[in-house]
Parts: sequence; structure tokens; C-alpha cells
Amino acid sequence: MQSLERARLFASAVRNELKRVTWPSGREVYATTLVVIVTSILLGLYLWGLDLAAEHARTWILRRFVG
Repeated sequence: MQSLERARLFASAVRNELKRVTWPSGREVYATTLVVIVTSILLGLYLWGLDLAAEHARTWILRRFVG
């Protein structure tokens, strides 16, 4: 029975905390999601460019010095 009382106390504490939460508006969720998507795309393109440059440098070095 003690665990049942602890579960009720926990549920009550969770309910009280959720009442204090400031939930974002739909507009805020949309804006932050858009920022995450655009940032991810830009970072992906940047890393892709670095990868291409490193591949070209590796190929040049191998051709130049290995034969």
C-alpha cells in the first residue's frame, strides 16, 4: 500500500508541475522548427563541401606523390 500512496503523490506532483509549464504557441513551434531545418541544411552543405575539398586534396596528393 505504501507504493500506491507514493505513486499518487508522484502523479500529483507531476500534475502541479505541468500546470506551471509555459507551452509554446503554434507560431513559435513553426518558427523554431524552420530554424532547425534551415540550419541543418546549411550545416550539411558546409560539411559536404569540406568533404569534397578533402577528397580532392587526397586525390591530388596521391597522384602527385604516389604515382
